[in-house]
Amino acid sequence: MAFVVAIDGPAGSGKGTVTKLVSEKLGLVNIDTGAMYRCVALKALRNDIKETDLEKLEELLENISIDMKREDGKLVVILDGEDVSEEIRTPKVDSCVAKYAAVGIVRSKITPLQRKMGETGKVIMEGRDIGTVVFPNANVKIYLDASVEERANRRYKQDVEKGINITYAEVLEEIKQRHKLETEREIAPLVQAEDAEYVDSSNLTIEQVVEKIIDIIKEKGYEC
Repeated sequence: MAFVVAIDGPAGSGKGTVTKLVSEKLGLVNIDTGAMYRCVALKALRNDIKETDLEKLEELLENISIDMKREDGKLVVILDGEDVSEEIRTPKVDSCVAKYAAVGIVRSKITPLQRKMGETGKVIMEGRDIGTVVFPNANVKIYLDASVEERANRRYKQDVEKGINITYAEVLEEIKQRHKLETEREIAPLVQAEDAEYVDSSNLTIEQVVEKIIDIIKEKGYEC
């Protein structure tokens, strides 16, 4: 029987790391939905297709292949047969993914793929609209949040570790702009589902957030 855990929240709230750790501890299949939108953005950038060019964007979506698999504990994202796991996490993609994700034809392509992945088995999915649009009847819904300053600080540290030349101020501005786009878009905006548990990770360690979410999942009847 399917059991779906939906974790939504803004960029930098820790969704990716927390989802990975929770999935490992509870034996849930981790599906990174955000990686799908990043693949679309990356392919569009490579082909110089703007989010406003709907005709070319639709053609791109008709000829896109996205696969995900786990290798040595790491998520490997395959776009049209190529490993793009690192490239989809660059600031260039960060700065524009929200624009492409807000386009109706993009979401109409990606949402069914997400639903199909979560139809069977025990899964945990993180994104922006998992509990509100993709799986409104998810067994567990969590809205993971953090202050904008803390989210920017986390993303800045990640970029520095990757050797990316960027300032904290630039990351903070990008985080603010992305949040504005995601919360104000007409289609599937980022909002907390009415029945979602709110978790603020601003002053918590990753371990504390993971344990808090595991407790919530178990309270909802999940058994390993």
